[in-house]
Amino acid sequence: MINIGEYNELEAFQLVDAGMFLIEKEADIDAEDLEKVLLPNAYLPASLSRGDSMEVFIYLDSEDRIIATNLKPSVTLNNFAYLPVKEVNSVGAFLDMGLAKDLLVPYRQQAVEMQEGKSYLVFMYLDETTNRLIASSKTNRFLNNDDIEIKEGEEVDLIVSNKTDLGYNVIVNKQHKGLIFQSAIFQQLHTGDAIKGFVKTIREDKKLDIILQQQGVSSTEPNAQAILDYLKANQGSTTITDKSAPEDIYAAFGLSKKAFKRALGALYKKRLVTLTKELTQLADPIQPQHNKN
Repeated sequence: MINIGEYNELEAFQLVDAGMFLIEKEADIDAEDLEKVLLPNAYLPASLSRGDSMEVFIYLDSEDRIIATNLKPSVTLNNFAYLPVKEVNSVGAFLDMGLAKDLLVPYRQQAVEMQEGKSYLVFMYLDETTNRLIASSKTNRFLNNDDIEIKEGEEVDLIVSNKTDLGYNVIVNKQHKGLIFQSAIFQQLHTGDAIKGFVKTIREDKKLDIILQQQGVSSTEPNAQAILDYLKANQGSTTITDKSAPEDIYAAFGLSKKAFKRALGALYKKRLVTLTKELTQLADPIQPQHNKN
């Protein structure tokens, strides 16, 4: 079966004026209902011959004909993406997904009325009535926290959804809703960002609290080593101290201020660094290198 909205590994079957018809690999070419899809000349490699295999993306063109392309769209079936609006008309908003045909978001599927030139986080799915690929910015419809298999402390994939008074809503592993509280954010976040995070708490009501850095003792040593590596790469000292602003600490080390101070304290106790109001330094300063004659 050739799947719309997905990448398919197909076989070149018949060259025609408009391009090359592709079929499923090992398909019965004598079958009356042989499923064929056209790869137009615009996407047809000169070296492609009958029997060759090729990975293509399948979608419907403006006339609802099934079409193959070797272009890489910005989103695939049942996935999320942050896409710009190219046009808005009486039907809805049309998003640029990197193909000749734009992706429609009907008005009924818009969480807020979309505007041309702006970008929105959407979920692309196959409309069962029309068999067309469409999208929705009402992303919560496609998330479910009833059956959560992840565990507290587990690393997860995140897509930043939107900012709230509490922090940022995020999509967890493309399946669940989560929240990063503002107090746990030490970096710039933007809608559509794909980042890593950790499950801090799974609440009784199935809400997920997410953090961007792993908690506990297990993260102390890697953080401490990161500080040592940074100091060694910067002549043994830095103006970043435990009094520095959280955003400056994150920009230099990728750590929250709390994690930085914890790791710095561990290094200080081991007498590996010295601390002043102005500097954090290696206890054993790096000596300048001299050329030997």
